[in-house]
Amino acid sequence: MNIKGKTKDLELPAFFPDATHGAVKGLISDNLEYSKTTGVVVNAYHLYIDGVSDKLESYGGIHSYMNFNGLIISDSGGFQVMSLVRRNPKNGKITNDGVRFNINGKGSFLFSPETSIETQIKIGSDIVMCFDDCTEPFESLIQQKHSVERTVLWAERCKKTFEHLTKEMKSKPYLFGIIQGGDNLELRNECGTKLNQIGFDGYAFGGWPVDKNRFLMEEVLKATADLMPNDKPKYAMGVGKPDDIVKCFNMGYNMFDCVLPTRDARHERLYVYEGEPTKELLNKKPFYSYIYIGSGKYANDFTKISEHCDCPVCEKYTKSYIYHLFKNEPNVAASLATIHNLRFYSKLMELL
Repeated sequence: MNIKGKTKDLELPAFFPDATHGAVKGLISDNLEYSKTTGVVVNAYHLYIDGVSDKLESYGGIHSYMNFNGLIISDSGGFQVMSLVRRNPKNGKITNDGVRFNINGKGSFLFSPETSIETQIKIGSDIVMCFDDCTEPFESLIQQKHSVERTVLWAERCKKTFEHLTKEMKSKPYLFGIIQGGDNLELRNECGTKLNQIGFDGYAFGGWPVDKNRFLMEEVLKATADLMPNDKPKYAMGVGKPDDIVKCFNMGYNMFDCVLPTRDARHERLYVYEGEPTKELLNKKPFYSYIYIGSGKYANDFTKISEHCDCPVCEKYTKSYIYHLFKNEPNVAASLATIHNLRFYSKLMELL
């Protein structure tokens, strides 16, 4: 399955690293090419708060701004509903109108489904996500019900706003609906069924994909994937552990995003395959392992990070050098580690 982007077409499956403010932490767009990263996720809420979204429309959009010709997804800001407001009600209030944020230094403002879509159209992303009421699995049944009702209501308003703003466009972005419902299969079914009736270009699993013990909610993810049309992209938002990605791909998902590879890189954790990367290797458990490059045992290790990686970091530098950089030039080290980890993920997409 392919997605037709504004700058190029993208073959799925694909992994999209987090580029919240328009950049993957520690990297410029050229570095993404080194890792063969084909797409990124930016965040509409943060670009709105940053005051950047209004500039992008006149500048030519996020692709020109970043100088990146890969596929760009704009997340709607729904995750910030959970991370900023649900976890700390002092930061705002959720109503059917939208979310009234009260953020220090930013004052009080309403971020609505209409605001989210208008912002994303200004950003100029290839894939626009509906604004959703994102929850965590352990929230009460009544909270999950309200989340589903609100997510469907907001999805209708998102589509109406999207169609109005894109009616004159020759090449329109995709609009994805996000299925909520926590760990409740009935609510997932209700949300998915109603979103299918509204009709979208693609569908996403919304909410936290792991339980309180950090285990993948496989039954819920599989049931949610089965609700999505097979001729549309299926996006497992927030799924990022390599073995979890393989599980979700086998369920039918073909799009993934997560902060894991970039965050781990900054914390000295590097991903390596446990052998020559092949489809057969993915059946091995585990098919990958971690190198904790800050360990003193690597101080005099002059071998590559991985014999099975073709990224420029593995081709040019040794474990000893990366260890040395983390001790003395941590920003440079984090950039190199990020390039390596993202190449591990792009290779995983090639194998699926």
